[in-house]
Amino acid sequence: MSMNLADAPAATELVLSAAEKAEVLADGLGLMGFGMGTVFVFLVILIIAMSLMSSFVTKFLPDAPVAPAKPLAQPGQGVDPQLLKVLAAAVKEHRASQK
Repeated sequence: MSMNLADAPAATELVLSAAEKAEVLADGLGLMGFGMGTVFVFLVILIIAMSLMSSFVTKFLPDAPVAPAKPLAQPGQGVDPQLLKVLAAAVKEHRASQK
């Protein structure tokens, strides 16, 4: 089960030469450049497509008319008595359950 030194690869086989290191580094940089370039081109195409779709939508599909918002209460109207009764009952029930 033990490994003999004769079976182990020579130390020179495990170490890359300077030329091999440079080649591996160049391959890595080339792959990195290709990947980053691909992502950059995809994002540029995506931005152009989104701009074209935005201009298409604004040109051919105008904004829907917005319904005017109904005011909740006018200052001089006061509060609905039915609502006051419901709120008072809810507060009373809550306080009773807290005791």
